[in-house]
Amino acid sequence: MKKCVRSFCSYIDKELKYGAHNYNPLPVVLQQGSGVTVFDTKGNKYLDFLSSYSAVNQGHCHPRLVKAIHTQSMYLTLTSRAFYNDKLGDYQEFMCNTFGYEKLLPMNTGVEATETAVKLARKWGYEVKNVPENKAIVLFPNGNFWGRSIAAISASTDPTSYTNFGPYVPNFEKIEYNNINALEKKLIENKNIVAYVMEPIQGEAGVIIPTYGYLKKVRDICNKYNILLIFDEIQTGLGRTGMMLASNYENVKPDILVLGKALSGGMLPVSAVLSSSEIMLTIKPGEHGSTFGGNPLGCVLGMEAIKIINDEKLCTNSFEMGNLLRDSLYEIQNPVIKAVRGKGLMCAIEIDENYKSAKKICNDMMLNGLLAKPTQGNIIRLSPPLIINKNQILEGLDIIKKSLT
Repeated sequence: MKKCVRSFCSYIDKELKYGAHNYNPLPVVLQQGSGVTVFDTKGNKYLDFLSSYSAVNQGHCHPRLVKAIHTQSMYLTLTSRAFYNDKLGDYQEFMCNTFGYEKLLPMNTGVEATETAVKLARKWGYEVKNVPENKAIVLFPNGNFWGRSIAAISASTDPTSYTNFGPYVPNFEKIEYNNINALEKKLIENKNIVAYVMEPIQGEAGVIIPTYGYLKKVRDICNKYNILLIFDEIQTGLGRTGMMLASNYENVKPDILVLGKALSGGMLPVSAVLSSSEIMLTIKPGEHGSTFGGNPLGCVLGMEAIKIINDEKLCTNSFEMGNLLRDSLYEIQNPVIKAVRGKGLMCAIEIDENYKSAKKICNDMMLNGLLAKPTQGNIIRLSPPLIINKNQILEGLDIIKKSLT
């Protein structure tokens, strides 16, 4: 492990001096990563229990992903979509066959992909459902999070996301999450609703899991009222919850599936929108695109990332290690813990801040050798790479216990 003689402060001060202050990182400067562990510039080792917000499901610098990006980078990295390339078609075929869809539209980031899904839903609404011009409405649940673009914050119910960034995108409406009656009532009241966009498990809201059966009821309601169901599985997908998709727990297939984050294993931004020909082909040439979307590097990484999940049985490992993590957290007799919840390796500890703040606990865990971050003030999200083993889970639990006191 290479060590650097520079202090943490020199790196941090430079970011603060030259960068925008739009993040509030833990005061650790990371330099190297391998598997479940990362190392700072002083050579200190940490268990990564955040996985770059579930973008590193396959572990840091997975050898197969490193090889894939290195090999492809020697041949061709970018053509834009002005020309065909020899990797995109294979990638689209692979993904469509893997997830059971007819078409894939490649994008880069999660927010780009979800915005693409919203555009598709609106276009379908006008050209297939015959909604009057500029009247299409898209529904989102309270507590949703899909990024920081103007469209994403227009759908948000979190004041820290949208305050002083208006005006907002019109015709985005919100309903209560996990309330099927609220959804049906909204659809009865307004015939111009074209889609309902939701996370099968809400991540940024604090790992909020809907009642079992809710996804199936949502699917049935959307069918009944001719509404597109869009699942944002950017964080919940690709093995994170113990299934390839969180929606697999109820065997529910959305009309549009949005993937990202771990689709490249953390190597570079890769996202995807999957749907039917009827929906996808409403967008004609020149109406939507991305210079980097569908680049050869992203295509080979996307295929390899999925193959790693399957070959290394990471869904099964996520399910088993997630159960071990939560069962052990349940057993901790500590008044600081109000609740523990999750599926697979998408877990959350809700903290009673009358005893200790989530921010302070995360700082103490860092000092003790484990990295995680709070969300929604009093919730600590735990999402280690899916390659984590039992010994590493137990090591992490020891650190968590120590840091709670």
